[in-house]
Amino acid sequence: MSAWLRDDSPTDRSDIFRFLREQDEGRHHTAHVTPDGAGWLASAASYPRSTLALWEARPTAPAVLSCGTVFDVVNVDTIFGRRMLDRLWAEGPGTGPVALHRGRMLLFAAPGTAQRLPALLDWEEWDDAVPRPLCHGTGDAVTIPPLTPLQPGGPRWVVAPDTRHPWLPGPEVMLWACVRAVRAASAADVRISIFPPADQGAKVYDVSRRR
Repeated sequence: MSAWLRDDSPTDRSDIFRFLREQDEGRHHTAHVTPDGAGWLASAASYPRSTLALWEARPTAPAVLSCGTVFDVVNVDTIFGRRMLDRLWAEGPGTGPVALHRGRMLLFAAPGTAQRLPALLDWEEWDDAVPRPLCHGTGDAVTIPPLTPLQPGGPRWVVAPDTRHPWLPGPEVMLWACVRAVRAASAADVRISIFPPADQGAKVYDVSRRR
């Protein structure tokens, strides 16, 4: 943990963003926020520089960010969210940043998704089949995990932001993922197998497909 803290020595000062860069050199961890990703997240705050300063001082602290301008958030049950991620990575375009927080999965989406997705679900008559997502848009705020996890099993990034301009799925992509997740769950209910189920907790997402 000391690597996250400032060194009081004037000849050897380190900061959170230098640490992030060192962590990212020569390898890519989708669960680790990069300096560019931290900058993107902070751009959603009312005072981005103050937010970055807070993270520099307390990298294990969560933050509350506004939705509607930089991103919207689709908030779903964790199990259903895992199914959405499976479909998006196996058959779709991948995802933007994704976080786990207090038993919910937060899928970051393009601004406007929060307003449009519920209407699309109603129009496509999937509203009864799809667990109703909580959509956070203009006027809403969400709590995001810390840049570095405080404890195992706590709030964390599943797919962490790693660029200044991450690709974000829109409402049509989210609708597609919801429908595919429902179909996958229905198929699993009727599937009969003599083999034990695979470990559903072991997920590896191919970040090379991210846009």
